[in-house]
Amino acid sequence: MGYLLLAGAIAAEVAATTAMKYSEGFSRLLPSLLTALGYLLSFTLLAQTLKTVSVGTAYAIWAGVGTAAIATIGILFMDEGMTATKAAGIALIIVGVVVLNLGGAH
Repeated sequence: MGYLLLAGAIAAEVAATTAMKYSEGFSRLLPSLLTALGYLLSFTLLAQTLKTVSVGTAYAIWAGVGTAAIATIGILFMDEGMTATKAAGIALIIVGVVVLNLGGAH
């Protein structure tokens, strides 16, 4: 159940960060509200996750997967360029999450 909550926390954080992009510096009401609500939901779910998943593992996965997802969204939907450096960074994040889980993250 902890990893399901963590997946929800990641999804909420990614949605909030995406909404922040469209808030234009918090000058647009709806995207600004979606940003605040998304982060509130994300932190609430992350806090619930920490009841069953170690803090180091949960935070590393939350931050890493969220970062990789936002970078991918930027590339696919926001006309951000893909460079070899960016691709390598995303790949390293994914490898890091896999290594964490193989190393005994429960």
